[in-house]
Amino acid sequence: MNKEPIIIVGGEPNSIFLEIFFKSIKAHDYKSPLIIIASKELLQQQMKKLGFNFKINTINKNFNQFFKLNNKKINLINIEYKFDNCFEKISSKSNNYIEESFKTALKIILQNKLSKFINGPISKKYFLKGKTLGITEYLAKKTKNNNGVAMLIFNKKLSVSPLTTHLALKDVHKHISKIKIYTQVKLIIDFYKKRFNKVPKIAITGLNPHCESNFRNCEENAIIIPAIKQLRSKKIHVDGPFPADTIFIKENLNNYDVVVGMYHDQVLSPMKALFNFDAINITLGLPFLRISPDHGPNSSMLGSNLSDPKSLMKALKFLDK
Repeated sequence: MNKEPIIIVGGEPNSIFLEIFFKSIKAHDYKSPLIIIASKELLQQQMKKLGFNFKINTINKNFNQFFKLNNKKINLINIEYKFDNCFEKISSKSNNYIEESFKTALKIILQNKLSKFINGPISKKYFLKGKTLGITEYLAKKTKNNNGVAMLIFNKKLSVSPLTTHLALKDVHKHISKIKIYTQVKLIIDFYKKRFNKVPKIAITGLNPHCESNFRNCEENAIIIPAIKQLRSKKIHVDGPFPADTIFIKENLNNYDVVVGMYHDQVLSPMKALFNFDAINITLGLPFLRISPDHGPNSSMLGSNLSDPKSLMKALKFLDK
């Protein structure tokens, strides 16, 4: 049977992504054809500098006969990008290149009804520039998704899902709502049912230390507990709210598949302390399954050839079904 391809956007050109991409395809033979959208010249120069030697199969943006592809060569859709050095500092210089890469990927995916998408990291400071909080929201906007999306940092032992993503802490409480909690839990359950044929056990954290505060109408009483009651009234079993300082102790973790937290670092910090980068970032609610390695551009290690490809390999293997 012909395998559906995995579409990959290289993302920020001045990141470690191409390095870990080379390491990932060298370490493992994937059954699904891989199609990377990136600059051919950049890819060739970084490959040479890092000591890799892969042949390239350049394909047209309008190519749709994916059954003809295999991974004997790197299948590349070339996006032009002018640079002076293949290992440069991140700047706004790459914005148009990244935008064109995502535009090309989304056109291919939506026109051909594909479902497997991976993107390399981007710089929120330069590429998004405050227009959206992150790529999760960027893709929701580009696909005109009005039903909500959710970030799931997935590990088979434990996953976490922050209700708010890349927000300043001072703004988190403004973006917590009963409908957002309800929608996010539903997206997670639907994903686990479809992907793993199971109903996940979900724990929900509070926002304030010890799930309480010294003002009258705290978020736990006003929003989080009512949302949990609403979920239970619909026969959706969730537990909480749990204080964030105790939910991640071993005795609790053995009881749950997913911890839904109120903000980014509340759940991602303990997640990375437990599993390092042995996790993948999945966006739920899009018309395709989008996965990103669970790390940023890491420009401080650019060109060092020391980056760990584990997260990208996890992402590729997850989609290679």
